[in-house]
Amino acid sequence: MSQPGERDQPGNCIFHAEGLTKTYEMGEVSVSALRGVDVDLFAGEFIVILGASGSGKSTLLNILGGLDVPTAGTVRFRDHELTGADENELTLYRRQHIGFVFQFYNLISSLTALENVALVADIAENPMEPAEALRLVGLYDRRDHFPSQLSGGEQQRVAIARAIGKRPDVLLCDEPTGALDVKTGTVVLDAIARINQELGTLTAVITHNAAIAEMADRVISLSDGRIADVRRVQTRKQARELVW
Repeated sequence: MSQPGERDQPGNCIFHAEGLTKTYEMGEVSVSALRGVDVDLFAGEFIVILGASGSGKSTLLNILGGLDVPTAGTVRFRDHELTGADENELTLYRRQHIGFVFQFYNLISSLTALENVALVADIAENPMEPAEALRLVGLYDRRDHFPSQLSGGEQQRVAIARAIGKRPDVLLCDEPTGALDVKTGTVVLDAIARINQELGTLTAVITHNAAIAEMADRVISLSDGRIADVRRVQTRKQARELVW
């Protein structure tokens, strides 16, 4: 949902979604994950999508990221219609425009941090130097370490560096601190905020942790597959200022 005056800024809207519905068929049972969601996301924003488990927030993120398709409704990325795109088109879209960070790091254990980040160089048109990506998340000095030699928070920051290594337009983070303690999660959130601020990457973080919402420009709250509330944060907090 746009805020007053934002929609009339030419070229500023990155995602425009209308009437997004997603229904999963599980045998004879139909499960509605999204029920008519309208949302706009804008360049450079830090968005927190907040909701309890089962509220539809991961489904929304997956549709925006091209990992899933809606049952009904439309979604546009800039001037491109994603609804109805085939798998090859969605693969190209994800490869060129989207960086993903998930709760679990999915690093390759036999590769160093630098080598894990360098994997994106083979699929990106204009990749960042892997060492620079690690510098942005504060891990340049750990570049030659293997995942087993890194803490959970460091592994997650390597995953963030890997996601931004292809210079994506959008960074989508699904419960990026869900497997971390508060202290470690704070470091990870700080790295995500730094990417948003230094690179201007549209960043969307989904979480059930309401405290993280205070880092955002806007907070989109989901409940039972619908948008329950959208609010603008007047004064953004840094990760270290959050009280969990």
